[in-house]
Amino acid sequence: MEEPKALEAASQLFWLWEYAVVFFLRPLLAVIFILFLTFFSWFVAWKTVLVHVPLVQEIFGLRKKIVKPKPASRHSLSRYYNSISARSVSYPIIVL
Repeated sequence: MEEPKALEAASQLFWLWEYAVVFFLRPLLAVIFILFLTFFSWFVAWKTVLVHVPLVQEIFGLRKKIVKPKPASRHSLSRYYNSISARSVSYPIIVL
């Protein structure tokens, strides 16, 4: 008579383990797997692409913004007009 009680207890323990696996362990492993994929994908994207985007660099302080002084004549039109005014000063026009 003792043998069926032991068998019944083992069967109960087996079903308890099955419920634990189905309702607790498998969902927990699924959530961990999805989080791992998400963080790993973000890490790969960060190392390969996002570090090189200037906006991301400025937001996260990855590079200091270097302020260069602007040159006095930085456009081609200003150089053109400056050359005309320099020529007109060196060669005055005489109006008769």
